[in-house]
Amino acid sequence: MASWSTADVPDLTGRTVVVTGANSGIGLEAARALAAAGAHVVLACRNTAKGAAAAASLTGSTEVRELDLADLSSVGRFAADLDRPVDVLVNNAGLMAVPEQRTADGFEMQLGTNFLGHFALTGLLLPRITDRVVTLSSLMHRIGRIDLDDLNWERRRYQRWLAYGQSKLADLMFAYELQHRFVAAGSLLRSVAAHPGYAATNLQTRTGTVQDRLMAIGNRVVAQDAAGGALPTLYAATVPDLPGGTYVGPGGPGETRGAPRPVGSSRASHDRAVQRALWERAEALTGVSIAVPVRP
Repeated sequence: MASWSTADVPDLTGRTVVVTGANSGIGLEAARALAAAGAHVVLACRNTAKGAAAAASLTGSTEVRELDLADLSSVGRFAADLDRPVDVLVNNAGLMAVPEQRTADGFEMQLGTNFLGHFALTGLLLPRITDRVVTLSSLMHRIGRIDLDDLNWERRRYQRWLAYGQSKLADLMFAYELQHRFVAAGSLLRSVAAHPGYAATNLQTRTGTVQDRLMAIGNRVVAQDAAGGALPTLYAATVPDLPGGTYVGPGGPGETRGAPRPVGSSRASHDRAVQRALWERAEALTGVSIAVPVRP
């Protein structure tokens, strides 16, 4: 699959795909390719005006719906109002290395947006999902550490990059644990994960520090574009025979760029005890219990 590209996305006519954070960056480029392949794409965006502008740039069947992952009431409304089956859910939206902030529900902003909001969304939509859940992680999951006693940085001194790493490790562990539960239930659903490598998006402009300027230089000199960064997401969302539990990333040097392929992840991401404990903490924090239906 060394040359896999958007030309390899199969015909998606009749399928519905929900993409969170689809108004810009990797989410927008993934939505563009999915709609062009025939899918009906739901752009789930916090800012619906930006979502509408993004949708207007796409060719194919789309709709824009409001979703603020930093507000569980918004997540609940989105799930309740989406009255159609969903073939693929792409948990894409995220924040990176932002200053310390809290969500509407009091969660640390990166954990709340990147992980807990998507955990709740997946649980609420699961009865309508027919194929797979794709959850976006990051190369930075490797610096992450899950602190089950202080997930929300209430006792530790806040460190934005470690908070980001924890949130993306949590995303990856959630994807793996969801697949374990699908297998245990005999479900035909799949949970897979992906990371974009190093892609130039607006994620690199929100730290509120001089790092924004440094990363802007990196975006111009080193990074691939957002369309290239979306390829692992598209691979994870559309390859028909992709096994559940697969983690997809770029196949180039350091997994920073290149055609997508299955890749490895940190030893910590495979800790089954922490996966289960994190799941239980997420259920307690969000109030959403994810029940995987047992295949009859």
